[in-house]
Amino acid sequence: MSHLKGRTVATLIGDVVGSRDSDDRRGLHRRLLAALADETARSVALEPPAVTVGDEFQGCYPTVGAAIAAGWRLRTTLLPEVDVRVGIGWGPVTRLDDTVQDGPGWWAAREAIDWVAEAQTKAGTRAVRTAYRSEEPGGPDPAAVDAALRCRDHLLGSLDERSQRILGGLMAGRTQAEIADSEDISASAVSQRVRGDGLALLLQVADQLAEVGARR
Repeated sequence: MSHLKGRTVATLIGDVVGSRDSDDRRGLHRRLLAALADETARSVALEPPAVTVGDEFQGCYPTVGAAIAAGWRLRTTLLPEVDVRVGIGWGPVTRLDDTVQDGPGWWAAREAIDWVAEAQTKAGTRAVRTAYRSEEPGGPDPAAVDAALRCRDHLLGSLDERSQRILGGLMAGRTQAEIADSEDISASAVSQRVRGDGLALLLQVADQLAEVGARR
């Protein structure tokens, strides 16, 4: 859209982790499309995230926090069966034609997701799935935001599959009782995981990161 021409925005590039090794590429792609459609319905995107090629998707947001929140919702929706990595950038975006965009904002997001792909190969950062880079002075501090993202991702990566599903249910607005029924466990067992596995902390962190770059 022409309203993005020269505007400084938060850009998001994501892709599915290990999609080439999937035994059901079509099914994986359908799940990704469903998650993107759900995210489009409830996000504040300037341009909702959409598949560009293969299992890569891109979107534009008014703030870095909004882009972080979108990536987080997509991850918690798709886990534990499917995981995605996300690169977030901040900088000017230019539209070259009706379909192609370019500019520092996209270069920053590409640098971020490339860093994540490399970080996943190293033991100390194996659980990291999100990074943020900036090409515009005065935007949210990349060092501070990136530090928070790494800690958040590490905590998420330490959860077992049940706790990841519970977190996804909480992010989707389901009650602990509803989640307990779907997991065939007691409500107290869900509550114990929310407290003991740091799910409540992850929800608080998600809320705070969603405010990054928002005007006060």
